[in-house]
Amino acid sequence: MNSKFTEQVRDDLRMRGYSFATEKAYLLWIKRFIYFTGKKHPATVEASQIKAYLTYLATRQHVSVNTQKVALNALVYLFQKFLHRNVGKLGFKLATKQQTIPAVLSVGEVAEILKQLEGCDKRSFNFYMAVVSA
Repeated sequence: MNSKFTEQVRDDLRMRGYSFATEKAYLLWIKRFIYFTGKKHPATVEASQIKAYLTYLATRQHVSVNTQKVALNALVYLFQKFLHRNVGKLGFKLATKQQTIPAVLSVGEVAEILKQLEGCDKRSFNFYMAVVSA
């Protein structure tokens, strides 16, 4: 069940013509922010709490840069457009780009795997080795 506040935010988002996906995302981040602040009404929360929350997302929750940006946009909408409060410069810690290490096997590792297969046709194996060695 949604609170009266959440319904008011939803109505405002719809009145402004936001997409349904944006509405869902913004409401999710606004609810998470409210829980982060100990269920305080956003109208009573200081802008420093926004900075603390966005920094928390980056440092403790390890969200991606784009996820943090969506949360930022939701909170800027909430404070500036819905509550008509200027948040000013927030100066929060940006999330770092998460690096993924590709899991790629070397030619030798693939060859070892193919050798272990039962019923492996040796001609296919030799053909594979000739192709990758060329």
